[in-house]
Amino acid sequence: MLTLFVRGLPPSTTDAGLSELFGAYGKVFDLKVSRDLFTGQARGIATVDMEGHEARAAISGLDGHDFEGKTIYVALDKGRRTGRGRR
Repeated sequence: MLTLFVRGLPPSTTDAGLSELFGAYGKVFDLKVSRDLFTGQARGIATVDMEGHEARAAISGLDGHDFEGKTIYVALDKGRRTGRGRR
């Protein structure tokens, strides 16, 4: 299972629309669109969980792709760094 990080999404992005877009490359296990607390609009980023080979196909097919009038960028999610840095 791989987590993809998606950025550049328009404010009108819906879970269903994004699921349909990534669903063309395989099964979407989980999808989280980051939303503004007060307006409910998408903040432009999301994470998508897919199987490894399907996730890689989605990256190659959708990175730099036009979605609802905006260019989206898709990459593997590197997660948060757990270290505190140098001391």
